[in-house]
Amino acid sequence: MEEKKERPARREQRRRQEDDGLIKKLIQVNRVTKTVKGGRNMRFAALVVVGDGKGSVGYGMGKSKEVPEAIEKANAQAKKNMQRVALSGTTIPHTVLGVFGRGSVLMMPAEEGTGVIAGGPVRAVMEAAGVKDVRTKSHGTSNPINCVKAAVYGLFDLKSPEEIAAARGKSVDELKG
Repeated sequence: MEEKKERPARREQRRRQEDDGLIKKLIQVNRVTKTVKGGRNMRFAALVVVGDGKGSVGYGMGKSKEVPEAIEKANAQAKKNMQRVALSGTTIPHTVLGVFGRGSVLMMPAEEGTGVIAGGPVRAVMEAAGVKDVRTKSHGTSNPINCVKAAVYGLFDLKSPEEIAAARGKSVDELKG
């Protein structure tokens, strides 16, 4: 009897967690097998990107015997890895190259109304971060994991005009003028 009472409470708790205002994008679910003495062990690996659409983004990977559990683990890790990204209106402040492994993603600012010109995994990262106008080009590997990591690391390397001015000991107006 008590178990039946606890189950609705768990469902409500899950719904509350889902309504946290974050954009969650599932990039890939991989079936991974491990051959052991008794046969093959099947598991699933999920890659997820989470962002608030206002300049914070993170990625996560999770493994489990079941797909929903793997996605939950990936979501939890992505939330932990979230970081702020410097944005300039609806685009990025400057051109940046994100590199991970043999893959690299070149990200260039675009005028308002251009949209997100990006392929597959990189598009999901940009949408989760809240970048609305950007041009990107992936070089090297097309592996979704490496593309996501390269794009996220590139976004983390962005610096706002205020940060650059402070590092040089000047004002923002002096940099622009």
